[in-house]
Amino acid sequence: MKEFLSYVRPYKKDCVLAIFCIMAETVFELVIPLVMASIVDVGVANGDTRYIVMRGLQMCAFALMALVLGQGASVFAARCGQGLGAELRKAEFAKLQQFSFANTDHFSTASLVTRMTGDVTAIQNAIATGLRPGFRSPVMMTTAIIASFLINARLALVFLVAAPVLGTLLFLIISHVRPLYTLMQGAIDKVNRIIQENLTAIRVVKSCVRGDYEIEKFTQVNDNLRRTSERAFRLSALNMPAMQFVMYSTILAILWFGGRFPSVGGVQVGELTGFLSYVLQVLNSLMMVSNVFMTITRAMASWRRIEEVMHEEIDITEEQARDIQVTEGDIRFDHVYFKYDTRAEEYVLSDISFHIKAGQTVGIIGQTGSAKSTLVQLIPRLYEATEGTVYIDGHPVAEYPLRGLRDSIAMVLQKNTLFTGTVKDNLRWGKEDATDEEIARVCRIACVDEFIDRLENGLDTMLGQGGVNVSGGQKQRLCIARALLKNPKVLILDDSTSAVDTATEAKIREGMAECLPGTTKIIIAQRITSVLHADQILVLDDGRLNAVGTHESLLAENPIYQDVYYSQQEGANL
Repeated sequence: MKEFLSYVRPYKKDCVLAIFCIMAETVFELVIPLVMASIVDVGVANGDTRYIVMRGLQMCAFALMALVLGQGASVFAARCGQGLGAELRKAEFAKLQQFSFANTDHFSTASLVTRMTGDVTAIQNAIATGLRPGFRSPVMMTTAIIASFLINARLALVFLVAAPVLGTLLFLIISHVRPLYTLMQGAIDKVNRIIQENLTAIRVVKSCVRGDYEIEKFTQVNDNLRRTSERAFRLSALNMPAMQFVMYSTILAILWFGGRFPSVGGVQVGELTGFLSYVLQVLNSLMMVSNVFMTITRAMASWRRIEEVMHEEIDITEEQARDIQVTEGDIRFDHVYFKYDTRAEEYVLSDISFHIKAGQTVGIIGQTGSAKSTLVQLIPRLYEATEGTVYIDGHPVAEYPLRGLRDSIAMVLQKNTLFTGTVKDNLRWGKEDATDEEIARVCRIACVDEFIDRLENGLDTMLGQGGVNVSGGQKQRLCIARALLKNPKVLILDDSTSAVDTATEAKIREGMAECLPGTTKIIIAQRITSVLHADQILVLDDGRLNAVGTHESLLAENPIYQDVYYSQQEGANL
């Protein structure tokens, strides 16, 4: 609760004002039945028209004040609820930016999206719509019960039976509904995951004619969500019948006993009328409380899911960081082991040791699944080595501040990503204040200038989400240009020229050698021609370093390298 309230604190003023308006509105509404009772028992009984008019005007004034205060309560409660939602989204998104790849792997993308949207919306709606009845109903119920006892204590004893009955029914309903709300949010995760996968891979779905299969998959998760939701709402719907059962039973009991009292002169007609008004207010308060409990139950299920994200332990921290920065780009792996899950039996990388001198160009070759990408992701600490140490310029990478470390390393990942915006905006991810001359320079090196003029507005062309309006090769060249714009100490290309022809690849390689002579370059590739001229080549085999050497030495001595080389030579000859 303390953590939850910390997000409400910036909107404390709105929350306090909302509660004040709610309390004041409730008081004015509760006074109205007393005035109405006096009109009947005094004004009507004595035929005093002036008294009736004055009391009637008083009732109108109280009603008007209640209306204004109710409006104020709604406005302030909405501000508080929406503000809380904004704070939760901001905090959750900031937390996600701290996640390492390992942290992100603990959640599906669809689930994280749902937790930031649907779950936050459930909480902010609980505040915006539940604050008023949540504070109004206890005050109204307490005051109405006290007033009822003041009017007629014997009749008011009915509440001592009605309240416990309703409370027991609500407890039974909520205890069964609460776990279903958690299941329902999980079912929403699955629906979002299927939708996301389908839209992301829509070209694959259509080219493989798997539309029917995708529809069947979606139907299954959608039906699961429907069934779970139906169970949850079917149980929560019992709230209203339970409320009405207690309410009508109470009214019948009061009319039965109250109707007998006048026969002995115990209760006046005005008293019974006022008493029934308070009874309805008490029962209405109980109904509001029950609805609030239902809303809070769903919000609590959502809050627990958000807490899972907020309490996720960040496995890559800056506890050992010192005020140092990468100056040369010298890289050394010292008996490095790695596995994605510490509980896993097998290591993904085992006993990796090698040394890359500053300014060298190094190639990494290996079969698919040999953990080439995982290896280079340990350098900027996207993953943390399980055992052993990765050094840059003689310092363990853990001693570098994360921002400085990653800013000195430019990495073009295997899966290229462009963002919605102009081409120029995407390139400036590499350097925010890059000049047009700098952008033109890296575009020339990455061979972006070969196609940029064919785009509708050149560098100002808007790219769709993920760069859908450029080809795979164009996307790769844009990502390389973005990395070059950083002028990094270490440049890592993770199979980033796979969609580029060999002639263009050679131009890019020559351009990088000229413009980044002192930069350490690590090139992961499937094609031997991509690493042919590297100073040294690492051969990975099933997560182990099989050999290190030049193209000539490996071709003469290493069977794995020979197999790759000759198989590609045969493919080229065919």
